Amino acid sequence: MSSFDTFRLSPLRPRADRPSFQRLRVLSALVIREMGTSFGKSAGGYFWAIAQPLGGILLLAIAFGLALRSPPLGNSFLFFYSTGIVPLQLFLTMHRAVSSAITSNRGLLAYPVVSALDAVAAKFLLTLMTNFMIAVLLIGGIIVVSGAYVILDWEMIVISFTLVSLLGLGVGTLNCVLFGFFPTWKNIWSVLTRPLFIISGVFYVFESIPAAFQDVVWYNPVLQCIGLMRAGFFGTYNADYVSIPYVLGISLTCLVIGGYLVRRHAAFLIEQ
Repeated sequence: MSSFDTFRLSPLRPRADRPSFQRLRVLSALVIREMGTSFGKSAGGYFWAIAQPLGGILLLAIAFGLALRSPPLGNSFLFFYSTGIVPLQLFLTMHRAVSSAITSNRGLLAYPVVSALDAVAAKFLLTLMTNFMIAVLLIGGIIVVSGAYVILDWEMIVISFTLVSLLGLGVGTLNCVLFGFFPTWKNIWSVLTRPLFIISGVFYVFESIPAAFQDVVWYNPVLQCIGLMRAGFFGTYNADYVSIPYVLGISLTCLVIGGYLVRRHAAFLIEQ
């Protein structure tokens, strides 16, 4: 081989930099594709993806506000309700999106450059971005319109948003495998998650329920994430019952186990 051929075949950049750059390109392409397939290729499609759940949340908040005029915290039931429904909505949409990452990307996963974990990461990023926009528009809009004076604890808000995002990612990744191996589990899981709206403290605070019920619902990690979110928006509220290591432990355990199984059994899951 000539010296010219040797020069021509050599990489233009160090090999150590190529995998990470290629992975970033693949992930970016997957996120853009998810936006196109889920919301349409126009900006209006993504707008309606935000406006539809936002409108549904507002309608429910107004309905509950008319029935329950005195919220447990603050003076506005609309504001109180929004600080509870945003974390719950984030968890539900996150775990649903991530659990369907492989089934909705089977065609792309036939390419060696795209891995099953790339599809999971793309679903996570797009869902996180969408729900962040919904949270800003909903809670920010309520504060502006009502003229409420709110002292924000950004540390609590960020921790809550991060924990519930990781919880949705972990549970969704694990369910991505379980749905593939045990299709019946999808129906069972749907039934198990229906009471979350009631047992997660969306329209009440943890301290207001009977002690016997507290001992049971405490193990609901979504309820603890909502408690942290409320502590971030209501300065007088102390969510002393919240255990961050508990929520983080569940999230990371599900994520590690689910991620390992997705990577190990990717070929089987793609064929299902």
